[in-house]
Amino acid sequence: MTIRAVVVDDEPLARSRLRKFLALEPDVEIVGECDNGHEAIGCIQQQAPDVVFLDLHMPQCGGLEVVRALQAEGLPAMIFVTAHAQHAVEAFEVQAADYLLKPFTQARLQEAVRRVRQRLLVPGQKLTSPSTLPIASAELPLGRRTRFAVKDANQTLFVRIQDVDYIEAAANYVVLCTSKGNHILRDTLRNLEASLPAESFLRISRSVIVNLDHISAIRSGAADEWEVVLHNGRKLLMTRGWKEAQQRLQYSASK
Repeated sequence: MTIRAVVVDDEPLARSRLRKFLALEPDVEIVGECDNGHEAIGCIQQQAPDVVFLDLHMPQCGGLEVVRALQAEGLPAMIFVTAHAQHAVEAFEVQAADYLLKPFTQARLQEAVRRVRQRLLVPGQKLTSPSTLPIASAELPLGRRTRFAVKDANQTLFVRIQDVDYIEAAANYVVLCTSKGNHILRDTLRNLEASLPAESFLRISRSVIVNLDHISAIRSGAADEWEVVLHNGRKLLMTRGWKEAQQRLQYSASK
């Protein structure tokens, strides 16, 4: 089985990165590449791909506009790509097979392709049927959370809190960012913060809580700003708590 893919992004480097990673998937064939939403609509109609890697925000016609223009005809699997986690809710509100947050790793893209591959292999499952990103449940009592229950198709996955790299606010939702994928939780960052173990998680800005065990470095930047560097290379802006983070990391390392 060959998975026919279309890549849509207005940034040449982003398209190049996708091509490079997808070339490592032996069953994926790129049948179209577009740098704007208007061109993407025509390409998708003509090629009828199995999956589209679609940038959410492009000039004039973004990813959401592409989806709305094609909904009447039936959609392939849509994997949304963006640099901003707060836009995950937009992807959740329309059809989405997965959501890639730039800069993503090869392993993360492989996980997204695996989701599409599973959908194609399930007999009778239509790619045009509505789908959503995994939605986690927040029903555990405060102070006792050890896992997030995540609904994924016809199963419930249990994501351990130690596997979460960081958590980012997205309107009235939060995005749980892990090395294997992102999950959306119906909750506010403030409420969630109270249920996480204080020795492992720290709020580093108005919109981000980070797992201290996943931090490899804290660096000073321009204009007295700081950034947190995770073990996977992801960089997060830090506007609060840098002294506390340094102290906690030093203490944890000495244990």
